[in-house]
Amino acid sequence: MLRMLWNLYVAEEGQDLAEYALVIALIAVVAVGALTALGGNIANTLNSIAGSI
Repeated sequence: MLRMLWNLYVAEEGQDLAEYALVIALIAVVAVGALTALGGNIANTLNSIAGSI
C-alpha cells in the first residue's frame, strides 16, 4: 500500500492532475471571495428591482 502511494507521488502523470486540482481550487477560492464581497450589493440591487416591479 505504501509502495503504491509512493509510486503515485513520484509519477509524472499525476502532476498534471495535481496542477489542475490546484487551479480549480484557486478559482473556487476567488469565486467565493468575489461572491462574498459582492453578495450584499447584488442582493440590494435585486431587491430594488423587485420593489420597483
